[in-house]
Amino acid sequence: MKKIEAIIQPFKLDPVKEALKAIGIDGMTITEVRGHGRQKGHKEVYRGQEYNVDLLPKMKLELVVADARLDEVLRALTTAARTGKIGDGKIFVYDVAEAIRIRNDDRGEAAL
Repeated sequence: MKKIEAIIQPFKLDPVKEALKAIGIDGMTITEVRGHGRQKGHKEVYRGQEYNVDLLPKMKLELVVADARLDEVLRALTTAARTGKIGDGKIFVYDVAEAIRIRNDDRGEAAL
């Protein structure tokens, strides 16, 4: 099993959720996060005063999938999240040793 963590633009959340739903991926955790990558934020002017916005709003998706579905999920996720501009985000993939459904003690891929 693999855990996928994706940091994406907030306005891309709905297209990403729909793309994952279309391939049969329902379970995911979504968190509002803030951060920056290479772009280091940007400058804004408010009431004539310029200031730096260095922690930009992002969305973090976490999902665990079977090894056999990893490429399919990554392809759907990247296609839906991509704008082609700086700040599109990142995807991280981790190995998962075990998954357990608390309700009935299902283990492994059956718990997904």
